[in-house]
Amino acid sequence: METERMSVRTDLAVEANEWAAKELGDTIPGIHTETTEEEGIKITKIDVQTLEGARSIGKLPGHYLTIEALGLRNKDTDLQDRVATCFAKEFVGFLQNLDISSDQKVLIIGLGNLNVTPDALGPLVVDNVLVTRHYFELMPDQVSAGYRQVSAIAPGVLGTTGIESSEIVQGIVEKSRPDLVIAIDALASKSLERVNTTIQIADTGIHPGSGIGNKRKGLTKEILGIPVIAIGVPTVVYASTIVNSSIDLMIKHFHQQTNNANQILGLLDELQEEERLQLVKEVLNPMGHDLLVTPKEIDQFIEDIANIIASGLNAALHEAVDSDNVAAYTH
Repeated sequence: METERMSVRTDLAVEANEWAAKELGDTIPGIHTETTEEEGIKITKIDVQTLEGARSIGKLPGHYLTIEALGLRNKDTDLQDRVATCFAKEFVGFLQNLDISSDQKVLIIGLGNLNVTPDALGPLVVDNVLVTRHYFELMPDQVSAGYRQVSAIAPGVLGTTGIESSEIVQGIVEKSRPDLVIAIDALASKSLERVNTTIQIADTGIHPGSGIGNKRKGLTKEILGIPVIAIGVPTVVYASTIVNSSIDLMIKHFHQQTNNANQILGLLDELQEEERLQLVKEVLNPMGHDLLVTPKEIDQFIEDIANIIASGLNAALHEAVDSDNVAAYTH
């Protein structure tokens, strides 16, 4: 199976795993999955344990956790609070797995372009996280117990700074010497339902621009020398993915409505999903129509999900913030 094409179309490990399962069967060697669901929040944990498993789904070895809550699009503030609380508790688990203690320093990197709404997730989160490093530097005797040193920056994008985000972050890491980097970025999904309703946490680092197919120097432990936790939210879908999904729905509809679906659909009904997607891309790409698509309500969606992540991080990173009640940090 060619995982490169698949990985370009989705940054979510849960979707890559679902895609691979169709080709290789439900049990993929080297991949362990666990799914739980409670009150509208679905949590999927995927451990990529071997290189064979990594090649199967096109993701690096490591731990991936996905929080899905489709009801977030309905402006359900109670659900937003519960997702923020869930995020905080799960993120604490990542800190513990990496042996990051409560007194170690954290640097938060908000990747993306604040002037492009679907790409503004990282900078918006940085605007809302609780930064404390300057207090520890200037007035350490006045810092209450239960807070750690947290710094944050939105380094901008290569097109406006002329500098790779990875190079900027490397310089900051060398000077400020944090013990952990948290990188936040917008992602691409292959599912319309998961856009702006899904949060992915991974301990494998991140590659800026990966959501739109850019292959550039990443933020990883190998590059920075310290652990990197990546947080991402899918905010865009490729037009070819939408067209392919629409064809799939049309095929299912005709099969439900008539016994002559094969005559109506012809070869489309016989093509595998990957083959059909490739056909759609071959049609759209030469015309420049394989666009990145985002919902029209993206302005409100992006603010809501950024507040959820910021409030969850505040609760996870600072023991003084009650992880069971982060509502005050969400709105």
